[in-house]
Parts: sequence; C-alpha cells; structure tokens
Amino acid sequence: MPLPEFTGTLGLKRAAHLLRRATFGATKNQIDAYAALTPAAAITQLFRTALPDPVLPPDPETGLPWFNTPESDANSDDGDLQNFFKSWFIGQMMSEGISPDLSLAYSAREKLVFFLHSHFTCIQSKVSNSRAMYFQNQLFRLFSRDALNPLPEVNFKELTVKVSIDNAMLRLLDGNLNVKGSPNENYARELLELYSIGRGLEGTLPSPSGPGDYILFTEQDVQAAAKVLSGWELDDDFVTLDADTNLPRGRIRGGTMNASAHDNDPKSFSARFNNAVIRADATLMNGGNATEASAIDEIRQLIDLIYSRPETAKNICWKIYRFFVYAPHTPDASIAIDSAIISEMANTFAASGYKIQPVIENLLRSQHFYEAGAGDVKDDNFGGIIKSPLDLVLGTLRAFSIQLPSMTTQTDAFYEKTSGIQDALADLGMNFYEPYDVAGYECYHQYPIYHRAWITPNYLPRRYEFVRNVVTAANAQMFSVNVYTYVTTNFANATASDARALVMELAKYFLPIADNLSFDDATDDAASLTARRLNYFKSRLLQQFDEAYWTTRWNEGAIDLRDQLEFLFNALLQSPEYQLA
Repeated sequence: MPLPEFTGTLGLKRAAHLLRRATFGATKNQIDAYAALTPAAAITQLFRTALPDPVLPPDPETGLPWFNTPESDANSDDGDLQNFFKSWFIGQMMSEGISPDLSLAYSAREKLVFFLHSHFTCIQSKVSNSRAMYFQNQLFRLFSRDALNPLPEVNFKELTVKVSIDNAMLRLLDGNLNVKGSPNENYARELLELYSIGRGLEGTLPSPSGPGDYILFTEQDVQAAAKVLSGWELDDDFVTLDADTNLPRGRIRGGTMNASAHDNDPKSFSARFNNAVIRADATLMNGGNATEASAIDEIRQLIDLIYSRPETAKNICWKIYRFFVYAPHTPDASIAIDSAIISEMANTFAASGYKIQPVIENLLRSQHFYEAGAGDVKDDNFGGIIKSPLDLVLGTLRAFSIQLPSMTTQTDAFYEKTSGIQDALADLGMNFYEPYDVAGYECYHQYPIYHRAWITPNYLPRRYEFVRNVVTAANAQMFSVNVYTYVTTNFANATASDARALVMELAKYFLPIADNLSFDDATDDAASLTARRLNYFKSRLLQQFDEAYWTTRWNEGAIDLRDQLEFLFNALLQSPEYQLA
C-alpha cells in the first residue's frame, strides 16, 4: 500500500524542505507560497502542471539548433557542442526563459530528468557525441513524468528497454561491439548490476557461493543477457527513429528484415531467474532469420524477466529514496528502511505498472518524508543529505533570483554564464556528465559513504569560496548578488531593522533545521540551531555595534549596511548547516 501521507499544511520548514529536494532551489516568495499548501496540493503543482517543451539549444556559430540539422563546416566543433548541450541542460534546471508561475514545476521536471541521468549513466568522454547526449536527455524527459502519459507502456521498465538500444548507451558500454559469435558483455553486466536488479542491500548480503555468483544473478545470466542484446550498432546519422518515442536510436546490423549480427539461439538463464529461456518469437522472424522486431522483442522479454524479480523494483526504489530522502550508512539502518519504506514504495511501483512518478509523488507527500524520526534528530530527514555541487550552486543562484541571460537573444552570454556554472561544479567535485565510472556519480550509489563523499578537506573550503564570491561585492565574479537589495526586497522594514528578527528569518529560509529558534541558552532546542550559532550569526552582522545602534543605522539608511549584511550572509551560507538539504 502507499506510504501514509502527511495531510496538514506544509508551513515554512516543510515547504523549504520539499523545494530543496524536489527542485533545484526556490526563492523566499516561492517558499512562502508553498508554505500555505498541503503536500497533496504542492505535489500537484510541482508534478502535474502542464509544461512547455524546452526551447532547442542553438549553436552560437549559426544561431540555429544543431542536433536536427546536417553537420556542416558552419557548425561549431562537436566538442564545443557537447559543452553547449551541458550548458543548455543547466539552463533548463534554472528554468531559463520560463515564466515565474511555471518556474518551480519546470525545475522539478528537470530534477527528474537529472535523476534518470544519475541512474542510466552517461560519460561525455566516452560517448563523445553531442547529438547522442542530447537525444538521450530528451528520452529521459519524455519518460520523467510518466504518470501524465495515458499510455501504460510509458514507464520505467519500458525506458530500460529504450535505453538498451539508445545511441549514447550503445557507445558508453560497447553495445555496438556486441555481435553474434563475439559477445561483448559490458552492457549486460551493468544492466543487471547497476540499472535494474542491482547488487542487493549493501552491507547485508551473504557471501557468494563461488566464482560467478553475484547473489541476485550469476555469470550465466550476464552471458545470456549479452546474447539477447547482440546485433546493434550506432546510428551516427541519427535517422533511425524509435516508433514509440520518435527519437533517434541505434540500428540493427544487417537490416531490419535480416538482423545478421543478432544471436538468434535460445538464451538460458540461471536458477536465480527460474532457469528461464528467452527465444525469438517465430511470428516476428523472417523465415529463420532474426529481424529488428524479433531482436527488440527479445530485449523486452529480458527486461520483463528481470522485473519479474521483486529485488528489481526494490533496487530502483532505493535509488529514488537515496536521491530524494536519505542514504543510510549502516546495515541496521538500511534494513529498517528497507522493511518499512522501500517495500511499500516497491509495491506502489509495481501496482502503477512501473511508472516512477507515482512512487516519487507518494514519497514526497509521505509522513516519512516530512517527519522521519518524529523529533529524534539522529534520523530526522531535514538536513539529512549533503547538497550536491549542483544543488548548492543552482540552489544558491535561484534563492537570490539570479537570472541567466536569454539563450535565444543573448546566446554567447548564456553559454558563458552556464560554462561558468560547469566550472564551479567541477571546482566543487562534480564533473558534470563525467562521472568517475559507469556506475555514475558515486555519491548516489557508493555504499556506505554516499553523499558524504561530496565533502572533503579540499572541497569544503571551495564551497565556502563559491558563496563568498556570490555575496561579497569585492569578490564579485561571474555571479553576484546585492544582499542589501535582497533584504530590502524580501523582508519588511520592521524585520530588517531588528538584528535578532532578521537573523532568525534568514535562517528559516536558508537552513534546513531552523524552528524553535532562541538566542537564550536556557531555552535552546537541541533539535534546531543552537543559541550559540544564532548569536554568532548576529555578531557577524553587528560587528562592533550593538542591536539598538543597528536599528538606528538601518532606519537612517547608513551607507555601509551592505557591508554588514555581507558579513552576515557569509557567516550564514558558509556554515556547515547550509551545506545540508
């Protein structure tokens, strides 16, 4: 059954929590608006709002989209186009060019697209083709809001079929080298280990029975799956269109009516899959020859077989849970969540026909998402994830309403700014579209450290430096905010002129755990920010002045108020708490 849902009004803390996790960041006004909603209403706005398709990415050399036009000498080098694609995707996450009333829903969709990218990996240096990267991204976008599509075949399981013959995936894991008589097992192995049934619940698994035993599948299953997946090649012209998605995909070797490189023999799987055998459908064959249709049908049989195992749904739901909620770091914590939460998510996943949107929506409406340990700070979901560089950088820019230049009318400036974002991500430890290996960015999958890997002695000071460059006028680089203007725009004069009130209000919007705040140690709430932390923030604002003098200086409009506010924002946003989502 679905997870029990939280039915009350969100309020400020829960609204900020939801928007940190479900989007790439929100402004104060957006958080305020969502604070008045129930989770059901908020999720409907985020995930059920009709959205426009993205504006196509232009090549600055021609001013025209490049992915759907023939290559020519007029186009930029494809290496540049690959980086333009990544910049374009970042622009989508920032809702560039989107009306304010759709901005959050648009960002929520792009977060789903990024989740799919974090699961079905793409490595730019291996794929090395801007069109392949773009069309895979479009495939993810098409399947990201699968609950809105009335067709039952638009679901995560079917996406796994489509990805298996996607040009970018064929290139990444050498599917284009997998032919009859000389199977390449790279994709088959990762399909089982990473993208579907997985490795089981890490830290709780029994020892393998021997070589070739991977607990949930065996070497025999890898070999059989590789034969099922044989016979495909890259379509570098991107003219082979999938009949369901109308997006380019790989093509079958030999021809649609004679798939000569596909292994047409029966494929026998191990006892882990009940000794199943996958055979070509005779009605789809051309005499005794495999066809494109029969080869695709075999892949669909393979995916059906993998999804027939309950561990597959649970593995996918664990990926969703770690991305949106929390990554437990001990076997005991994992077992408790697996039993109470993941099992129910998997039931919802299966009952929905393997659509992921209903699973994510139920999770983001659930009591568990908002309450977790019900007052026990040790397993509270608020602030339970270390922000990825993507969430830190984009979330900071969006919080301050920093806008990108128009991609269509200021193309060069748009790519310059978004290239700067790519550089910032790399500086913080995230090489966008260049994860370390085919398992993807390790912080989403690597037991037991998970998201803790984002913080290292090198990367933490760089996070602080990024904030300093954004909020300090003297350090202004590619992005800069006037914090005095931000405060006067977003907070009433009565709040801004009161040092304590201003510190507390800013903490509520920028930090994940900021309720029941007090500057008095005697009334400190151990589950929130300590009085000592609040007083430190206040001292950074006041500098050598007292609170009464701050009020006087604010009301008089003293010329150095921005300087004092920069001290406060640097203290607040360079705090350990701001690194948490």
